[in-house]
Amino acid sequence: MENTDPTRSESAQSGVDAVQDDADQLSEKFAEYENKLGEMRDVLLRERAEIENQRKRLHRDVEQARKFANERLLGELLPVCDSLERGLAVESSDVATLREGMDLTLKALLKVAESNGLKQLNPLGQPFNPELHQAVSMVDAPQVAPNSVVAVMQKGYVLNDRLLRPALVATAKPPGG
Repeated sequence: MENTDPTRSESAQSGVDAVQDDADQLSEKFAEYENKLGEMRDVLLRERAEIENQRKRLHRDVEQARKFANERLLGELLPVCDSLERGLAVESSDVATLREGMDLTLKALLKVAESNGLKQLNPLGQPFNPELHQAVSMVDAPQVAPNSVVAVMQKGYVLNDRLLRPALVATAKPPGG
């Protein structure tokens, strides 16, 4: 016997249609999400490439900065070198003239150093400071306060508030010491 109930076959058909509609909607959603995923992959790849390019640019800029970091300093030192060369070129010069030329050249050199953050330490007469001075000897100096610097064997230098080289000094002995 054949089932010929029209309501039953219509309801089965409408169920199949509903399932088909759901499947079509899911297929559309799936295709939409696949497209969005592809777009996101493209964006991600572009962002990665941009980050890699920025990293390469930064590396190149750092290399350039390292390579030419002392360009300004060396440019400022060129007149000092020129002065030394001119002084050496003079054949007949008395000691006073030579000394005057060396003094001017030293002043020019110290000016360049100071403009680049180098400060000279000449602690003569100051209290001994172990953070800036290195005592190499102690001498009797009753007219000077104990532990004061009485002689500077070698000046010290500070570069941008950081000790580059301590001053080598002699200090006054404490009384009875």
